[in-house]
Amino acid sequence: MLTAEANAARFFVDRHLDEGRGEKAAYLEAETGRSLSYAQLADGSGQVAGALARAGIRPEERVAMLVLDQVEFPQIFWGALKAGVIPVPLNTLLGTDVYDMILRDARASALFISDALWLTVEPLLADNPYLRHVIVIGDAPEGTTTYDSFIDEAPAQSAIPVNPDEVAFWLYSSGSTGQPKGVAHVHSALQATADTYGAQVLGIREDEVVLSAAKFFFAYGLGNAMTFPLSVGATTVLFAGRPTPQDMLATMDAHKPSLFCGVPTLFAAMVAEMDKAGVPDTPLRLCISAGEALPEDVGTRWEKHTGVAILDGVGSTEMLHIFLSNRIGDVVYGTSGVAVPGYDLRLVDETGAEVPPGEVGELLVSGASAANCYWNQRDKTRQTFEGIWTRTGDKYERRTDGRLIYCGRTDDMFKVSGIWLSPFEVESALAGHEAVLEAAVVAKRDADGLEKPKAFVVLQTGQSDDALIEALKAHVKDKIGKWKYPRWIDVVDELPKTATGKIQRFKLREGN
Repeated sequence: MLTAEANAARFFVDRHLDEGRGEKAAYLEAETGRSLSYAQLADGSGQVAGALARAGIRPEERVAMLVLDQVEFPQIFWGALKAGVIPVPLNTLLGTDVYDMILRDARASALFISDALWLTVEPLLADNPYLRHVIVIGDAPEGTTTYDSFIDEAPAQSAIPVNPDEVAFWLYSSGSTGQPKGVAHVHSALQATADTYGAQVLGIREDEVVLSAAKFFFAYGLGNAMTFPLSVGATTVLFAGRPTPQDMLATMDAHKPSLFCGVPTLFAAMVAEMDKAGVPDTPLRLCISAGEALPEDVGTRWEKHTGVAILDGVGSTEMLHIFLSNRIGDVVYGTSGVAVPGYDLRLVDETGAEVPPGEVGELLVSGASAANCYWNQRDKTRQTFEGIWTRTGDKYERRTDGRLIYCGRTDDMFKVSGIWLSPFEVESALAGHEAVLEAAVVAKRDADGLEKPKAFVVLQTGQSDDALIEALKAHVKDKIGKWKYPRWIDVVDELPKTATGKIQRFKLREGN
């Protein structure tokens, strides 16, 4: 049934005017000091909706968003939803060829872009057969339209009636093992994540101040900085630049967030920075981590510094946010916790049979936030979405107490002496050594053609790799077992990662 109430913009944006939050700050830009109240968000998104209609962009057409974390982003996103147009937020850290592929794949009718990103896409625009409008936030080059002029005097439009199962927006997967895929999500999926993880795990409150290092374009960041705070009328601090550990700690000190959302690599770097520079003055209530499993040592060191726990969780672009997590008052570092209320989980072997506790299986998840499909990729859709179940591609072990332990991506697991080895277990052991900042482990064949673990490590500042390799091997043997230690260790300046911070182990395997 088509209703305006089913339009996600009604719940997340316009409802706040009815509930008296119009003058409250919804967003604050850390670098510029610009702010956006809930009334301005409602008015601005309505004006974007009217401008899209005035420009002839119809419901179900796609508009690409290559927009930094700035106050225009939520106005464009929710304005598109109000108009029934499908916004497609894009990773702001990709290359020209990837943007060309995505814009053509999505057949985007319009592109909203922050002026700082213009040079990356300029070469591909002249030959794009679908783009009718290019709207630049900031200084607009010739042949484009400024954001201000695009919305100028546009009649504000209310949220149009939609079906709850109607596609609302797309996100493109990170492409860690290939080209990004368009993941289609429906209107009801947003509130599904707010009602489950946001309400029942985070316990997010109206008086919360949220800071997310993960950006809007990332499914994890979209939930952190948009879905959850807007579900309760909280305030979000936006940081448009690259989230270095120094900048994040300074932003925490200046803007006093109660909820901080990061990724394991950043938490590790922030811990190392706090070792030297001290702890920021902020009333933190809770921190969360996703993107990859959080090493136990990073969690314990963070909590020792700040007195605040990190809830390590697991989510995906396909499921929109976290569905497996540690809980407040029930944090066990080194595990991914238990199912978020509202989600069901299974661990299965290669035949689809459930595996017993203590054995490794692929994680399948079922919940209301699951994506509709991959756009124009029927085979991949069928491989991933099996009825109510979504294959994650992650391997886990279930402990006897029900908690899940991350073992690695399906493609990353390998056997040593006939026994499955989890690269993440070895990486966590290495990261527990005081000299190591982060590590990645892949399989390498020895002189006999047998697979053994090889490690790549980034050292802490000031550490030397002289005489360290053997000490690291001995450390792993002591921590997790003699047969699991890396036979080879390379010291590197950095690990290859996706723009969302996930280690690209396939690149390390290719270099072996």
